[in-house]
Amino acid sequence: ACWKTYLGRSEANECRCNALGILGMAFNERAADALPVLKAYLALTERYCPNVRGVLTAQGNLATCLGNLGRSDEAVILEREIYDRRVAMQGISHEETILTGNNLVGSLINLKRLEEAKSLLRDQLLPAARQSLGAEHDFTLELNQILAGALANNPERTRGDLRVHRCDPFCRAAATRPVVHQHRRRPARRRDH
Repeated sequence: ACWKTYLGRSEANECRCNALGILGMAFNERAADALPVLKAYLALTERYCPNVRGVLTAQGNLATCLGNLGRSDEAVILEREIYDRRVAMQGISHEETILTGNNLVGSLINLKRLEEAKSLLRDQLLPAARQSLGAEHDFTLELNQILAGALANNPERTRGDLRVHRCDPFCRAAATRPVVHQHRRRPARRRDH
């Protein structure tokens, strides 16, 4: 119904563009149906909405859809681009940057690129999350959990990897929680038109 309301408006109309994005996300359970809609939404957003954050959000939705379709190689390329742009635009310690990094880590883990995931978590995301969100923040603890899982599931891990991780009190606290990795999406902001 939302899409039909704005269908007659010009392609450049922001409401029409946003309705297309909502339509794509409504296909959450049917990723194959969502993919062409999300691609169209990204193309319209890039063409008519100069808002960089809007483009990054559209790219993130497309990357999540690609991952849901098992196309993790394509998803990780897009997620790396989004992460790099967020780092340049907002800095490493911004919550949206950390969230985007978490999504990239999830895709790297899905591709069994555990060393890359471990490096990103250990060297960038965890220090940034501890500094900006705090060591006891749920998201920081979740990142610790993901690192513990990546270390435990990595056949190439060393005793040093496990020892360093066990020595960190924040990692020990996180290790007691079950490991579940999910792509996270920042809640949509409401805009009055």
